[in-house]
Amino acid sequence: MTWFLLIILALVVFMNRYILLEPNIPLRLPKWFQQSLQYSAPCLLTAIATPIVFMDEHGAFRSTLLNPYFLATILTVIIAYKVKHTLLTIILSLAYFYALVFFLP
Repeated sequence: MTWFLLIILALVVFMNRYILLEPNIPLRLPKWFQQSLQYSAPCLLTAIATPIVFMDEHGAFRSTLLNPYFLATILTVIIAYKVKHTLLTIILSLAYFYALVFFLP
């Protein structure tokens, strides 16, 4: 992932979320189109996070059994589902991830 690609993806998300959904802009979209735009941020986040979780810095596939990125991702999903508090989820997930990176070979 390059910084250029990340900035382009951020601009796409901004355009989808702000320009098309801003109530002060006189653009009116059909309801089905507005509902479909609600999925743009999770889709882009998944597209950004998947290579980070499953590929190392050289582009090689990481083994999933002892991959701290994969294990932390699974735990983050579970914590987010149970806790439903964003800041606490981030703190617990980062603590778990850094513990995995420190203790796993």
